[in-house]
Amino acid sequence: MANLGVTVDGLKLPNPFIIASGPPGTNANVIGKAFDEGWGAVICKTVSLDASKVINVAPRYSRLRAEKSDEIFGWENIELISDRPFGVWLDDFRQIKDRYPDRVLIASIMEEYRKDAWIEIVQRCQEAGVDALELNMSCPHGLPERRMGSAMGEDPAILEEVCRWVMQAAKVPVWVKLTPNVTRIEDPSRAALRAGCHGITAINTIRCVMGVNLQTLRPEPTVEGYSTPGGYSGKAIRPIALRMCMEIAQVIRGEFPGRSLSGVGGIESGYDAAQFILLGCDTVQVCTGVMKMGYGCIKTMRQQLAEFMDRHKFKSIREFKGYSLKYFTTHAELVRLQASARAAEREADDVKTARPIGVADHEWRAEEFVRQSDALAAN
Repeated sequence: MANLGVTVDGLKLPNPFIIASGPPGTNANVIGKAFDEGWGAVICKTVSLDASKVINVAPRYSRLRAEKSDEIFGWENIELISDRPFGVWLDDFRQIKDRYPDRVLIASIMEEYRKDAWIEIVQRCQEAGVDALELNMSCPHGLPERRMGSAMGEDPAILEEVCRWVMQAAKVPVWVKLTPNVTRIEDPSRAALRAGCHGITAINTIRCVMGVNLQTLRPEPTVEGYSTPGGYSGKAIRPIALRMCMEIAQVIRGEFPGRSLSGVGGIESGYDAAQFILLGCDTVQVCTGVMKMGYGCIKTMRQQLAEFMDRHKFKSIREFKGYSLKYFTTHAELVRLQASARAAEREADDVKTARPIGVADHEWRAEEFVRQSDALAAN
């Protein structure tokens, strides 16, 4: 029987599924609902010391749907961090920990580029009883004039400096949530881990423009006729999140053994979660999936992950964490491996059953283009 329990950075979770920072963790009421439904941990919506400048608009979401099924596979938001006063959040943290003393509550925090502000928010959240901190260095929209979010996380030098400030005051585990809007995710990962942070969360949303309404000619979501770039999430970004988590996991394994990784991006099933864990994640986070399906989706996710584990005879998460990392290599090595396999087939005089050779550039035919493309696909 599969055991879904995990211990990460000393935090004991009944399962690896975490509510990601965002609307599903926006106050004590919904956080309590998440715990009641069985989520392994909850990260609150990002808080700051001064919420007075945080003013949200509506509509603030836009969704990309499949043409035939109407299924939502992409989601844009231009929502800001929490607009609730910091003191109210501290009361919420205490209330939640009183009601759920054995559950893991993580505070997502964001501040300006000021050491005293970061030290203060860390200390006050800890005093309110949170179990860990997640530094939001990754929100791709809103408050750029205050050098917050991805404006900070896109610069590894600044990110490392701020992380060092935080680690001076932190008495609980600290994760850093990274932006995917960079060329090499390994660079900010190394910066955060060099500073002493316990783990990485990846990824946040991808900066995007969802589309333009062809009737009104206005970009969406449209607010009083105008819009602004937002953050793209949902299952459409999962391949990008998987790639970046794989790259971060390799950095952790090679240079910072023992540090943790929490994967985020398009996770809507237990089978999605299994892929992130196979690529080195300790835990997985869900935000858009909850907004689409509700908090109760955790039950199906847990069942699916357990089914995957039972099928492969994995008794614990630890047994298959990072299992698939060994199967990544360079393109040059793929060429060598395939040439070696074909040579072995020829030596075995098995030409009739030898695997087909890929289409060379001069062999493509316009009238057969789709068929040739299908033949080269793995699934």
